[in-house]
Amino acid sequence: MNDARAYPPRERRVEPKRTVDFAAELNAAQHAAATHRDGPLLIVAGAGTGKTRTLVYRVAHLIERGVPPQRILLLTFTRRAAQEMLARAEKLVGQTSRGVHGGTFHGTAHRLLRRFGPETGLPGDFTILDQSDAEDLMQLSRAALGLGDKTKRFPKKETLHHVYSRHVNTDIPVGAILREEYPRFIAFEDDFARVFADYTARKQGRDLLDYDDLLLYWALMLESAPGIADKVAGLYDHILVDEYQDTNVLQARILKGMCRMHRNITVVGDDAQSIYAFRGATIRNILDFPREYHGAATVTLEENYRSTQPILDATNLLISRAEERFSKELFTRRTGGEKPWLVTAQDESQQTRFVVDRILELHEEGIPLREMAVLFRAGYMSADLEIELTARNIPFDKWGGLKFLEAAHVKDVLAFLRVLENPRDEVSWYRLLLLMPGIGEVTARNAVQSMADLAWSHEAFGRFQPPPRAREAHAALVRLLGDLRGNAGGDEGRVAREITRVRAMYDDILRERYDRVEPRLSDLDQLQTIAGGYPDRSTFLSAIALEPPSATSDLGFGADAEDDTLILSTAHSSKGREWDAVFVIWAVDGYFPMARALGSDDEIEEERRLMYVAMTRARNHLAVSYPLNAYDTRRGADYSIDQVSRFLDRGVRKAFQKVVLETVADPSLTPDADATAPEVDLRALLKNRFAPPNA
Repeated sequence: MNDARAYPPRERRVEPKRTVDFAAELNAAQHAAATHRDGPLLIVAGAGTGKTRTLVYRVAHLIERGVPPQRILLLTFTRRAAQEMLARAEKLVGQTSRGVHGGTFHGTAHRLLRRFGPETGLPGDFTILDQSDAEDLMQLSRAALGLGDKTKRFPKKETLHHVYSRHVNTDIPVGAILREEYPRFIAFEDDFARVFADYTARKQGRDLLDYDDLLLYWALMLESAPGIADKVAGLYDHILVDEYQDTNVLQARILKGMCRMHRNITVVGDDAQSIYAFRGATIRNILDFPREYHGAATVTLEENYRSTQPILDATNLLISRAEERFSKELFTRRTGGEKPWLVTAQDESQQTRFVVDRILELHEEGIPLREMAVLFRAGYMSADLEIELTARNIPFDKWGGLKFLEAAHVKDVLAFLRVLENPRDEVSWYRLLLLMPGIGEVTARNAVQSMADLAWSHEAFGRFQPPPRAREAHAALVRLLGDLRGNAGGDEGRVAREITRVRAMYDDILRERYDRVEPRLSDLDQLQTIAGGYPDRSTFLSAIALEPPSATSDLGFGADAEDDTLILSTAHSSKGREWDAVFVIWAVDGYFPMARALGSDDEIEEERRLMYVAMTRARNHLAVSYPLNAYDTRRGADYSIDQVSRFLDRGVRKAFQKVVLETVADPSLTPDADATAPEVDLRALLKNRFAPPNA
């Protein structure tokens, strides 16, 4: 790939509105929230009620009041969300809003640790491990402690990392996590502690931080070093937090510490959309906010700008059954709209046929495919639907699957850059070494140990003596890394040129190791183009670790946003989106809610909120379907009679229009009209079978 030409952006100037009429541009509740003075504020924002607009206007109001923009911290769960909010604020108050510090929790932690870390014993040049790299490092600890013996059922690296991460983010003891989620591993509780201790030591000895460390060190910096805590907390006079219902215990601790010098914290969220407990999020943060921040003001946004009133009537009833919640009743000023459909199908095949037929019907009425979505609790539930859509030539895009930076070939190339940036990065060394012909697990372990013995110096790898069959690969890698180190400099486009050099060696390896070569090479072209936009290797590696794109389309490549493609999505992935028409399939006990949730009241409540999220994505058309019968070995039976989801009780069902699907008669089952007298009497034959002899 040819080096990309750098094109510097022009100075960006956005003229603000002459005046912002907050009262005229916001409804009463939004206005009360946006213009709140000082002190803690909880904005309970129902689905589709304009919470982003409210937060944007709050930022604008603070700046108009005279709060210096750089003294405002806006925390979101994606960098894109923060950028979009600040861009909208810029249209209101002009370029001054660009001084607001906005970003994710992890991105903000990274920035603060780079700045204040050296005062707390953290190296200034630490490297960030993404989740898969953290799991690989956990595997190295597991193996080093002799716990990888195949005769034992010791948990794999993914399980170890999940338990570790859950413990760090929730403060739940490891033993309690094992008893709740992995009772079969309770006997290994002490071994879990040994692995976690070795894992922590490996990170610290190699200047590595994982995602959880970023938040943990931020919290510890605020809680264990008063002098530094005052410096960090003193950076900001106002803190605003989006999607507060998705925060975990560790993030709540951080926010407490950041407010140590004032109580100016605004949080926005919806308890009814708290659906990420599996990631460590806790609904208690938003429910307990008024108690944690005594005297907090609460503003509830109830006017919905998305859905029709019949859809809101159904979703209001659904969530009203929740055990504990903030009371709210969503309404809209929109008129019209029919009741959502509750569709009874005989089986999965008929459910699929209905969904496809109805999609085509709505499409013929003028709704683009991209404005329709089929939602389900888990990815496997769309298998039959995908087959039918393919057979009928209906294009669809299924959200989920392998993320761009998790692709093996992308991680391979990044491993070269990571060892250049941090020679102590043991995980990247292993990955890189195992790519080389003639180098296997034993040689890789010996090489890494040799480098550790030499304190990970840049020359350590060159001094390692590989076995004869690996010498050629070793020498080539030594030359490549030496050349790249020798070309150090801060000139623009350097990172992209480094990838070009790496690919001179790696592309041949890719062709030998992987199938479907061309799409993989295209991915590397895109990675190279992205790298060209960063000033140096450290910034590039940190940026993609902190805000990894989920697909190449997130990077500006891939399908055109205007492509007319139906969306298939899990309910989790649908959060924050909306469509004209939404189909929620498999609304069956054991599917939605999932069977594994049925034994826990807390999990049942989260499943209810998840169904609420799915249903509130619809603007004009909502259909919820359930098959009466299912063939499903996952539930331990060949064939079962299904029961409609417990969340759709008799009262909730009254808000729906019941739809029963007509069964198309099978012509092969219709009696032959031309038949006159029977050719054979089958009943007589059976009767005669048991007749006594000589009867």
